Amino acid sequence: MTPYGPVSVQRLDGPAAAEAAEAFRLVYAEVFAGPPYFETEDGVAAMFRRFPVRTREPGFRGALARTGEGEPVGIAYGYPLRTDPGVFKLMELAVRAPWRRRGVGRALHDTVVGGHAAGRMALVTLDVHRDNTAAQAAYRSWGYEKTGETRPWPGADPHDVLLLALPRA
Repeated sequence: MTPYGPVSVQRLDGPAAAEAAEAFRLVYAEVFAGPPYFETEDGVAAMFRRFPVRTREPGFRGALARTGEGEPVGIAYGYPLRTDPGVFKLMELAVRAPWRRRGVGRALHDTVVGGHAAGRMALVTLDVHRDNTAAQAAYRSWGYEKTGETRPWPGADPHDVLLLALPRA
C-alpha cells in the first residue's frame, strides 16, 4: 500500500457500482471503522445489503478511486432525492487514510456531483458527523454551508446537514 503513485477516479452508473460493490465495501469498512463512526462488521454488512437497492435509484452516480495497481482508495455516490429531483443527495464520500489530503476526495466529489452543475440539479445535500472535523473543513472549503442538524437513523450521533448551491449554466 503505497500512497505516492497516481490515482484515477472512474465515474460509475448504478450497474457498474453494483459490480464494484466489494471495492466500495473495502473502502467503507476501513474508513468508517475509526472515529468518530466506529462502524462494526454488522453495520458494514447492513450497509451493503442496502447498497444494491441504492445503485438502482434513478439518477444514481458513483465514483471509485484506484491506484495504478487497481487498489481501491476512495468512494463516493449519491442520487437525486425522490421528493425533490432538483436536489442531489451525496450519500457517501470516503477516502482511505494514506490517500487523504491529496485531492482524492475532491476528485471523487466532483466526479459524482460535477455533471449536475450544468444540468437539472440546483443543490447538493449531505449529512456529516458533527465530530468529523476534517470532512467538515473539506466540505466548507468546497462551498457547503450548514443548514441544520439531524440524526440520520435511530440511535445515530448528531450529524450536520450541509448544502451546496450549484452554479447555473
